[in-house]
Order: sequence, then structure tokens, then C-alpha cells
Amino acid sequence: MSEASPLIVDVVVPLPLEATYSYRVPDEITGIRLGMRVLVPFGRRTLTAYVIGFTAHPPAELKEIIALLDSYPLFTAGELEFFRWAADYYLHPLGEVIRAALPAGINLTGKRQQSISIDGTTVTEEVLVGGRSISKERFYRPDDRQGDTARLRGKKLAVMEFLRSAGEASATLLRRETGIDAAGLRQLVQAGFITCEEREVYRDPFREEVRTRDEPLALTDAQGEAVRLLTAALERRLFAPFLLHGVTGSGKTEVYLQSIAHCLAQGRRALVLVPEIGLTPQLVRRFRCRFGDGIAVLHSGLSAGERFDEWRRIRRGEVEIVIGARSAIFAPLERIGMIIVDEEHEGSYKQGEGFRYNARDLALIRGRKDGACVVLGSATPQIATYHAAKSGKLGYLPLPGRVRNLPLPETVLVDCRGKRKDPLTPLLKEAMAANLAKGGQTLLFLNRRGYATYLVCEACGHVFRCPNCAVTLTHHRRKSRHYCHYCDYSIPAPSVCPGCGGGEIVHLGLGTERLEEEIRQLFPTARVIRMDRDTTSGKGGHARIIRQVEAGSIDILIGTQMVAKGHDFPGVTLVGVVSADAALNLPDFRSAERTFQLITQVIGRAGRGDQPGRVLVQTLAPEHYALTHALAHDYPGFYDAELAFRSELDYPPFAFLAAIELSATAARTVEETAHRIADELSRLKRAKAVRVTILGPAPAPLTMLRGRHRWQILLKSRQRSDLHRLLRSFREACVVPATVRLSIDIDPVDML
Repeated sequence: MSEASPLIVDVVVPLPLEATYSYRVPDEITGIRLGMRVLVPFGRRTLTAYVIGFTAHPPAELKEIIALLDSYPLFTAGELEFFRWAADYYLHPLGEVIRAALPAGINLTGKRQQSISIDGTTVTEEVLVGGRSISKERFYRPDDRQGDTARLRGKKLAVMEFLRSAGEASATLLRRETGIDAAGLRQLVQAGFITCEEREVYRDPFREEVRTRDEPLALTDAQGEAVRLLTAALERRLFAPFLLHGVTGSGKTEVYLQSIAHCLAQGRRALVLVPEIGLTPQLVRRFRCRFGDGIAVLHSGLSAGERFDEWRRIRRGEVEIVIGARSAIFAPLERIGMIIVDEEHEGSYKQGEGFRYNARDLALIRGRKDGACVVLGSATPQIATYHAAKSGKLGYLPLPGRVRNLPLPETVLVDCRGKRKDPLTPLLKEAMAANLAKGGQTLLFLNRRGYATYLVCEACGHVFRCPNCAVTLTHHRRKSRHYCHYCDYSIPAPSVCPGCGGGEIVHLGLGTERLEEEIRQLFPTARVIRMDRDTTSGKGGHARIIRQVEAGSIDILIGTQMVAKGHDFPGVTLVGVVSADAALNLPDFRSAERTFQLITQVIGRAGRGDQPGRVLVQTLAPEHYALTHALAHDYPGFYDAELAFRSELDYPPFAFLAAIELSATAARTVEETAHRIADELSRLKRAKAVRVTILGPAPAPLTMLRGRHRWQILLKSRQRSDLHRLLRSFREACVVPATVRLSIDIDPVDML
């Protein structure tokens, strides 16, 4: 590009548009680089756009960018390459991929706003909204020219004594330590005793945390071999993927910690993914005790400001380790040497809407691009992951026994066929009473929240259903309302049936709220707590409950699947699974796998301390192989049985899947569109000569969600390239009515 040529930038916008757009950079805007954000005119709007390149030969006429929004790039060329790969693989617009990778709420958008002027005319103007503010705070230090402090008394004297000792302190710290207010500090500045400086600060999500440093633990032979192999892979500085397959309580976290220590010693950094924020408090505490403050955390439990500040610390190279949930795979961490995906089997690594990426899979792609060691850790790995390890595509690191030679818990399968009147069988009640008498903690697992999951009028049979979704309403007694757990529609609990104007409304189906009520009646002196989405919705809700259980101040913990995922509760000696069958009957080929994983993980919460554990699993399907193998601690046996089923029906790991989902408010419109699209896919399949099986169209198992009727088409192929080739052609040729939403889900996880 010659000096006389105008500077032209190529940008993408955070909208569902595939195109790249070019804009002229006016002379007064300088310093623009790849990875920065610019404000651009876009149609009748003003939008934030992302600079992804520069054009040497621009079109004849171009609009100009309005403003440069950043002083430094938000993403690098290497990160852009990663974003492009994800956009291409998941068939999603690059602009929306970049938006998902950057902190939420930082983009500016122009919105038209009308107002009435003084003369009565209507004025339309565009107002920019959005953008994340940077936190600032005042810091104080003694003034070198300070006068005689002998005349100071009370809080002002305390401030001076504190500052003489500390050198400087923030306003927040001074208020906490001395009780002084803003006016008092201002008077000290005006009198020349102290100076004030305003600085940018990070909002610290761990400011209340108290911790002590710990040392590496002695390793079992299996742990030591795993660390040895991981260290050797780190020394080679090449991409090396592993499956760390350890039974519950086998010390996978210590393997992570000691391997990461080797990674940091090389001057490289580590990224640790966890599936849910409920797992984060314990893991972060262990990492901070081992490695100190060079850790950033990214998950939805933080405030928007805290997440933004953590992201900035990572971007500026101020941290060595990033721990986070799904979106942390896009953390702007450079020189990555190790990526850990803890509980790699968890479905929550898959984004369910919009940009439907899977962070577990992207971890392997990012590891390959960065030449990093990638560890997929689980006691119950995905069938596809274990198959890849057995096929030699992943290194296999087994941890077959628990640390300190602790035994796996004793398990009992309780056959409830023809016996279920009470949610707890006599055997489970007796076990709970005995455990309570011995001072042990009990964990009760029930994967349904609320009080009752099915409400019906005894007189006329009217069933309370969500008008927006194809599901029944769930009663929450403490709120005295009926809720839909999909769209949050709710109504006050009625005293009479809306169908017949009378009758008694019967509460059927058991949820954690009702189970908690019954447990409190059964064991009135026990200290009981419930852990589900209703009790952990506030900031720090997960951590608060976990601390109580760890401290031994809780006798009985009742919870949904969030209590089963990786928590280390040494005091839990009894686990009761109230109903093991719920997931077995879902219309999803992974239902047996998910049941096996969930029950195995729940079982693994028992007996992790000095006392042995016992587990009672209540079920109406005692012969099902998912349950029998889970209770026998037999992953290989379950794998063999499940693999035979997958092979017969050509499901992963023997084939690759993609789902096309359509929805509309009009049932007939979406049905007709689904059939037309299936026909178009069949035509393209013949034209492209690809080997793809087309299943459907068919109504989705949840036929209506949030007021929209839903249809699905499932695509299967043994060749990933054939699947993508067909779908790319389909995207180019496909036209759907404006009232129909269409999404393509590559490697779908949720088939409902």
C-alpha cells in the first residue's frame, strides 16, 4: 500500500451476518491495529465492529469509521486464527464468535431516541449505549511536607498512624481500618497531611478470602506416573492430548497442580476449565493456596465488572493461570503450555444457544495451535473420549485407586418396584438415622428442584401446564407459585381449579424442596441444607453452602446434580440416591451414558475422608446396565455394553452428528418449512455425492418452548468432511420464511 493510499480496514460486526465489510479510516484517526474495535455506520444504525485486516485496493466509495474505541488490541492474530477456525467448524458468523470471546457488555450500539424540543417539534437523535466502565479508586499517602500531627485526634490520627506504617492505602482500606469517612479524608488532604491519587483498580472477587499456602502432596504410584508422562510432554513443547481417567477420589486435582507447576517453571501458562461455577470455589481455593495470586477466574458467578477486570488482567499478561467455565476457552492467555478440562464428560461445556461451541473440543484445537499439553480429566469420560484413548489418539493416564488407599464406597441397589409410596425407603431412612447418630454427614441426591413437578385437579383432571412450553408447571411452595423451568413463566398457586372452579389440586412428583420438608420432619434435630438453583442463585451461593458442609456444620445435604460434580466433602459417609431413573427414559441416545456418569459421580462423594462410605440407590430399573455397572464401579463393563449399542445404530464415536433446528410461533409454518428443508437436503446430498444419513424432519421431543413450535432434522455421517460439505452447500442455498428461526448445531449434545 503506498503512502498516498487511504487506509482501509476490514471489519466484521456482532450480528448473524457472514460478510466482511470495508471502511475508510479518516486522517484524524491514527494507531488503528488488528484486534481493535471501531465504531462504524451500519445501515441506519451505529455499531461496534472488530478490525480483522486491511485492504490494499478499496472499492470506489466507502463509508468512514466514526471512532477508534481501543488503545490496544483486544485480540491477537493468533487468537483471530482460532476464532476463524471455530466460526468455520461450527458454521457461525465470525463477528458473533468474536463477540462471544470478548467480555460481555463492552460494545457500543447506536439507538434512535425521540424527544420534544422547546418549540414543540419532535427531534430524533442517535444515542450510544453499552460499554464497560473501568473501576477507579483513591489512594492516600503521607505528604512529605505534612505539618504537626500532634493536634490530630480520633480517626484522623488513626489514619496518619496507619499510613506511616503502611506507606499508602486505598480509601476502602482506610475506611475499614479506621472508620473515617470521605469528608475526613478530604479535610486531611486540604490541611496538607496526606496526598491523594486516583488510579485504575481491579475489582477483586477474592477480597474476602482467607487462605494459607500448601505444599505438594505425596503421590501414589499411578499419580506419579501420570505427572511423569505429562512433564515429559511439556518438555517436548508439542501438542500432546491425554485422558486422565481416575476413579472418584483418586487425586486428579493434585496431578493437575503438580503438572502445572512444571508448566509455570518453563515460563509458560495454564488454562483450567471446569464445567460449572459450583465447582469453582473449591478448585480456586486449592490453586490459590498452591500458586498464590497469579490466578484469574472467569465464570458467570462474578459481577460483570469483576469479569471485565479479570479479562483485562489476562490480556495484560498479569496472570499465569486462568480458571473458568465454558467461555474461558477464549481467555486471552498467551504462551499456553497446558490446558486442563476437568470433568470432561459434562454436557455444560456445550453452549446451548447462539454460537453453539463445545469448550471441551475447542480445548484440543487451541492446544494444537499453541503446542500445549491438553488433559481431559474424568472418572466417567465420554464414550467417544475413552474410545479415542483406546484407539491411541489420546495418551491414557489411569488412576485406578483412591489416594491413601481409601476404599471405594459400599453400594446397595434398592429395588423400589411395587413399593414406592414414600420417597425414602425404610432401608434408606434407617441408614440415615444410623449415620446421623454416628456423627456422619449424609448427601441425598434428587435431580428435580421445586416442591411438586406435576399438578392436577382431582375432580376434573385439569393439568397445570405452561402456555409457552410443552411441559407441566412445577410448584414451589416457599414462593407459593407454579413455575415453568424452561421459560420462567409463573402463576400464583391457585386455591381452586381454573378448569372446573372447584376440586382439590393434587401435588404429584417429588422435588428437592418437598424432600427437604420431609427430611426436616423425619429428623427434626438434624442440620439440613438444600443445594439447587433456587438456593444458590445469589452471589456466592455455591461457595457459602460448600463452606458449611466442609466445616461440618451441616448433617444432611439435599441437592440436584450440582452436588454430584467433583466436590470433595470428607465428612460425607452416606449417599442416598432418591430416584436413579429420571434420565434413563429421555428420548436421547446418550441417556444411559448420562445416567451412568451421574450415578457414578454421586457415589463418588461418599467415603472420601477417614471413615468408609456407603451408598444406597433407589430405582425402578434395577437390571439396567447403566445402574449395575455404576454400582459395581465398572467403567470398562459399561463402555463395552454402550459401545455395542452405539455401533448398531451408527452413533458417536462411529459417526458424526449435526442437528438442524427450526422454530416458529405458527405450527403449520414450521412444519411445512421443515419438510421443504429436508427435501432440499436430500437434493443437495445427491448433487454433492456425500455419504450422509438424513433423519426427519420430526417434531422435537420438547415440541414447544417459549411460545415457539419446534422441529428437528438430524444428520449423521462417518465422514466429518461430508457432513460439513453438505451443510455449507445448504447454508448457501437455504431460504426460510422470516418468521422461522433456523439454527445448525454441530456435534449436538442436547437432543431434546
